[in-house]
Amino acid sequence: MGERIGVSDDEWALIGPLLPPEHGRGCRPAGDNRRYFEGMMWMARSGAQWRLLPDDYGKWNSVFRRYRRWVETGVFDALLETLAEMVARDTSADMIDSTVVRAHHCAVGLKKGIKRPRGLAGRAEALPPSSTPAAMGTGDRLASS
Repeated sequence: MGERIGVSDDEWALIGPLLPPEHGRGCRPAGDNRRYFEGMMWMARSGAQWRLLPDDYGKWNSVFRRYRRWVETGVFDALLETLAEMVARDTSADMIDSTVVRAHHCAVGLKKGIKRPRGLAGRAEALPPSSTPAAMGTGDRLASS
């Protein structure tokens, strides 16, 4: 179906302890967190439907239910926050993007040669009337409708 996606033993040594322990129900033991986590990673990387999850990762419905449970309980948010705190960052490469993209006058609906009014007061006077009651005429016509 697809190439198996896994995490290395070193990566799992960091991730595994951050995931909640799973308990089986009745006589069914809980599946291995690592295998299920790798199945979730396969889903994220492949973009496939859950039903197409390879059997190597367990039953698709079991992996999906654990994924939903972890999302709802905030496991992934906590995992990302903890991993971000553990990783030493090089802040010398931090940047702020201040790119400005100007649109052509056609893109914003202005006609060539018409200057855009400045400020809110000028804007109300310069814009054509809209379909508001005041623009449609007197209130008497509206009341008779």
